[in-house]
Amino acid sequence: MAKIISVANQKGGVGKTTTAINIAAGLAKAGRTALVLDVDPQCNATSGLGVEPAQRHPLLAGKPLVESIVETSQPRLSVLPGSQSLADADALSAANRQRASALRQQLNNELSHFDFVFIDCPPSLGQLTRAALGASAEIYIPIQCEYFAMEGLSQIIELARQTKARDNNRLEIGGIVLTMYDPALELANEVAGEVREYFDEAVFESMIPRDVAISESPSHGLSVLEYAPRARGARAYAELVMEVIDRE
Repeated sequence: MAKIISVANQKGGVGKTTTAINIAAGLAKAGRTALVLDVDPQCNATSGLGVEPAQRHPLLAGKPLVESIVETSQPRLSVLPGSQSLADADALSAANRQRASALRQQLNNELSHFDFVFIDCPPSLGQLTRAALGASAEIYIPIQCEYFAMEGLSQIIELARQTKARDNNRLEIGGIVLTMYDPALELANEVAGEVREYFDEAVFESMIPRDVAISESPSHGLSVLEYAPRARGARAYAELVMEVIDRE
């Protein structure tokens, strides 16, 4: 059975999609089969892996999900493309307990041949993110090492706790990922220290630095691990992937 992990944060620009793509790509390099499931109407995870958005979201298309899965240029890494249709976003957002349970069953039944499924959530605390959490075993939370990071983190963790209590008692906080880290900035070090103090072992040791290669890679439809394997960002994500494997 696949381990289903939502990558979520209501704040935009924190490296959420980048983290979903690169952890999945790193796991594929390590011999696991990984799927990125894009439920963000912006479809950045889809285009970031060189795939075109779907006309209709596969979760709503009324056909087996396997028929919509697209293999990327990297072996063992696949994408279930998102859709930019506002109607699809509304339909996917019509979340309730029955919807979350049905989605969880659908993913477990139809994507069980993957080792990992990463759901790239939209930057919000809305119903679409709630539905994804309701279908997941874990949540990974990327946060930027900047001001207001703690405030945003507490909100998404509270949503995860509510979802666990009401809709999905299997949901756990799989890890917090510190992104856009610049060791030369005092604020970045203060934020990293505070997050580790409050959340301790939930925080991954690996920190993702600011790196132009990470920003450039999506325009080539590749993870940074494929685009610039010797870059600082690629090394950091490779180390993060090893932590993910150690936590299996």
